[in-house]
Amino acid sequence: MKIALAKQMHDIDRSAIDDYGLPELSLMESAGHRVFGALKNLLGTVANKSICILAGSGNNGGDALVAARYLSNGGARVKIFLLGNKEHRTASLNVQMRILRGMNIELQQLESDRAWERLQVTLRFSDAVVDGLLGTGFSGELRPGALRLIRLVNAAKKITVAIDVPSGVDADTGAVGETAMNATCTVALGLPKVGHYICPGASFVGKLLVDDIGLPANLLRDEIHQTLVDDELALTFLPARPKDSHKGTCGKILIVAGSRGMTGAASLAAMSAMKVGAGLVTLATPESLNSIYEVKLTEVMTAPLDEVKQGILGGDKAAEKILDLAEKFDALLLGPGLGREQETSELVKKIVETVDKPLVLDADAIYPFNGKADELKACKQIPILTPHLGELAALLNIPVDKLRGALVHEVRRAAQEYRVIIVAKCEATVVGYPNGEIFISSLGTNAMASGGCGDVLAGAIAGLMKQTPFAPLTGVWLHGTAGKLASDDFAEGLTATDVMNCLPTAIKKLRAIGYQKS
Repeated sequence: MKIALAKQMHDIDRSAIDDYGLPELSLMESAGHRVFGALKNLLGTVANKSICILAGSGNNGGDALVAARYLSNGGARVKIFLLGNKEHRTASLNVQMRILRGMNIELQQLESDRAWERLQVTLRFSDAVVDGLLGTGFSGELRPGALRLIRLVNAAKKITVAIDVPSGVDADTGAVGETAMNATCTVALGLPKVGHYICPGASFVGKLLVDDIGLPANLLRDEIHQTLVDDELALTFLPARPKDSHKGTCGKILIVAGSRGMTGAASLAAMSAMKVGAGLVTLATPESLNSIYEVKLTEVMTAPLDEVKQGILGGDKAAEKILDLAEKFDALLLGPGLGREQETSELVKKIVETVDKPLVLDADAIYPFNGKADELKACKQIPILTPHLGELAALLNIPVDKLRGALVHEVRRAAQEYRVIIVAKCEATVVGYPNGEIFISSLGTNAMASGGCGDVLAGAIAGLMKQTPFAPLTGVWLHGTAGKLASDDFAEGLTATDVMNCLPTAIKKLRAIGYQKS
């Protein structure tokens, strides 16, 4: 499924109207009916329910008024409150207002103190609220009236269905000013929006329902360069393993990782590569730590490396050995728990600019390029970077809050400018490719806010490099799915090891989805 930006969705609507002859009122009718259906599912029945309808002056408000008509016809008691400049009401909104007045349904403009008092009483006795205030056109700060209204609804703590996006959420970025409508459910019209997945906006969405509202299917696919990493897309990721496969054909992966005090990161990355089906994994690590891994890792081979001090990699000898080893491997992962000593960073830069193999850079292997991302262009193959937001902000030399406020834009820009694949980790994983394509995954759970989960992702991506050309996306899907599976058993007590151990089950789930589809 594609994910739209606000302008793209507006252009799709206009094309449906102008090029296909689909009337705007027909689209509004479909949208309002879908909202009615969502409320009916939430409440079980709308008969004899009290529903508070909030409508702005745009077509989002018109959608809400259509929903009000269906609710009234279904036996609900609807109270409608209008907010916004009367002079700015759209023609389609005015049509819906005339229909409701013809049905003797009162529409109350929120202007006087008495109207606001009526709203507060209505909210107190309502079973649910429909949010049709602002829609995808909103950005920046809320006007006083909208802010007051949203605060009243949030304080009432009623079942709330938002139309397209919760009012107060920027559809393109997920940015929120002082607050936003706290929705129980959001009905996305046509396509989901970026702001549904990126916090803080994502925190206000509730359950996300997506409905095409009858728009021509090709309009929802063409010329949109953001894609949701869902089960349907995942089916294209991992081809069936050939019958004559052996350990030499399933991926020989070299992982350079670990330092004094951070042996766990290297172990997690190496075992995660094994857990996603890599045939052979070798962990290259400081010589003084090698005995730890010899005991800890049964299936992973080790390669002791020269160190500049105990537990710290660096120097020409270590670099030369890594480069020699790399010739025998299909892909190379650098970084988990590697440390940030100057000698280690120099070693990383030498390997990155010299090795001619598929390359994954995580954590401490990204650090040497902070503020110098342009140097990544020297890579002989397009590298895959797996930073969390703090690491990505440091790499791009911009504040974290600025990055979060334009995450998709910045990931796309950096991937194109520096010729890299970026797997940006936050509450949603945003994957950017040098051709400008963006993929967003909302899989996983906040229980994965646990040390080491990023090492599991890096190892999984590396372990898939020989098995599929879509290793970054496959790794993201398997990692998120494994995290959800683990959280079902361990809730917030899950560890990175729990996620790692669920990777094979995630693969089984992917195969099962494919079997059900065939």
